[in-house]
Amino acid sequence: MKVLVVQQRMGMGDMIIFLPYIHAISKKFQSQVSLLVKKNSKAEQLCQNDPHIEEIVYLDRNKNNSGRHDGWLGFFELLKDIKEKKFDKIFIFNGSLRFLLLAKLCGIKSIFQYPLFTKKNNIVLTAKTFTEKCTGNNISTQPKIYLDEVMVKNIKEKYNFDKNFKHICIGFSASGPTKRWYIEKYINLAIEISKKKPCKFYLAGGKNDQELFERFLNSSISSSCTSFKNLSIQETLPIIQNCDIYIGNDTGWLHISAGLNKKSLALFMDSPVQAYGKYSKNISIIVPEGETEETTKHDTLGKEKISFEKVLIKSLELLN
Repeated sequence: MKVLVVQQRMGMGDMIIFLPYIHAISKKFQSQVSLLVKKNSKAEQLCQNDPHIEEIVYLDRNKNNSGRHDGWLGFFELLKDIKEKKFDKIFIFNGSLRFLLLAKLCGIKSIFQYPLFTKKNNIVLTAKTFTEKCTGNNISTQPKIYLDEVMVKNIKEKYNFDKNFKHICIGFSASGPTKRWYIEKYINLAIEISKKKPCKFYLAGGKNDQELFERFLNSSISSSCTSFKNLSIQETLPIIQNCDIYIGNDTGWLHISAGLNKKSLALFMDSPVQAYGKYSKNISIIVPEGETEETTKHDTLGKEKISFEKVLIKSLELLN
């Protein structure tokens, strides 16, 4: 049986949030699945060792409508790509008429999809309800990223993960400035935690975070830091797996850490906690002063009101 799962949302975080539902579909139909995803989901790197996933097919659409699959000509290019694979079932995690039409024109016999034109929704609850209806099973929202255990062990030795130290992944990256706590506060946090116990820090950021890396690596705590700036996502996974905790913004690194079953302290200041912070038992939440987990959403703009003391106290609590 050949099964296709369509998950067209952007970013690593969304990709990881959908993993429990992808795995549930694979288990239900006793078949590895193919994923149709966008390249910036990093699915190929995140799912390299995933036994439930057979192949990654990239959906080439972008904001400039210049992707290979954009527009009507792009639709027929995608149709050609999918039709030749001869899928038996398709699960469409959106309410797009475009994907329904694609599935029908490809001759896929079993089509499962969100209600047409589904727009605003809680990403986790909508996916959970949909997949439970399709499979007839209760599904945990807790994601799992699979890794090669030999690689994890080798990385532990390579980076000298000494048991006498606490190993902390700091995720100072974010999709925008309003979702990013101040780099100086992360540096000071590392300094204060180090006063309490010996620590090593692993700096999680992307290509657009070079200035932030430099500020951390030029600080007084730099000798205790290892940077991810020249590593691929796949290379960072076994490093994070060996860490004790993640502390950082609501970003892809948070969701990676949660998927690797790591304790994760997430600072939410301008994104919805109910959608992105409650799906995993591993995630603890800090919100701006005066806000609650229910009121912290898009446009909260609360990074000025994230309490340093609360972050420090909660960090030490989780490390203990």
